[in-house]
Amino acid sequence: MTFHPAILLDNWRDILDGMALTILIWVIGTAFGLVIGLVVAVLQLFTNRFVAAPLTFYVALMRGTPFLIQLFIIYYGGPSFGLDLTPLTAGIAGLALYGGAYFSEIFRAGFLSVPPGQIEAAEMMGISKLDIIRHVQLPQMLVIILPALANMTVLLSKETAVLSVITVNELTSVVQSIGSTTFAFAETLLFLALVYWAFLEIVTSLARRLEKRVGRFTLRLQH
Repeated sequence: MTFHPAILLDNWRDILDGMALTILIWVIGTAFGLVIGLVVAVLQLFTNRFVAAPLTFYVALMRGTPFLIQLFIIYYGGPSFGLDLTPLTAGIAGLALYGGAYFSEIFRAGFLSVPPGQIEAAEMMGISKLDIIRHVQLPQMLVIILPALANMTVLLSKETAVLSVITVNELTSVVQSIGSTTFAFAETLLFLALVYWAFLEIVTSLARRLEKRVGRFTLRLQH
């Protein structure tokens, strides 16, 4: 088998555009997913069952079905419900909703990890529920859940490759197109795997550094 790396060099502009779009989708989708996850966790824990029940169903549904099927429903089934989304918008929305379900469980576990005695003491002091969440629970739980949040963030970056099935022109779609045009499938797919591996290594390294910094900051606060 003969490899032709020049094929990749000839299409470097398209590859860079695909990489940039992939990173953009990942960042926006993850950011919205974190917000959705936090809101869902708070509503599940601190509201009545009539609010919590449909949110629990949402979490179970998103975690119990393949991301690919969810994308198909959002993009191809959306028009039936009046949601005529572009491939890019559907991709970001799908990633955010999918990630939000997993993030909500992480946040929920974090809230429950805070000793109840601290919450009771804050309530006895007349501190509002919102301030208890902001100033008592969140600072403590973030240190505990940060590794899980980082792992989920890394997993979401992998899921961006699935968006090519709804014609989002991200990196996987660009590389597949180059392979189909040049018939250099070995070169293009190997390159795609190496790019994702390198990207995930960078993200994982940054996440570990963030964990260490937060840990040191927490220790300083305790002393």
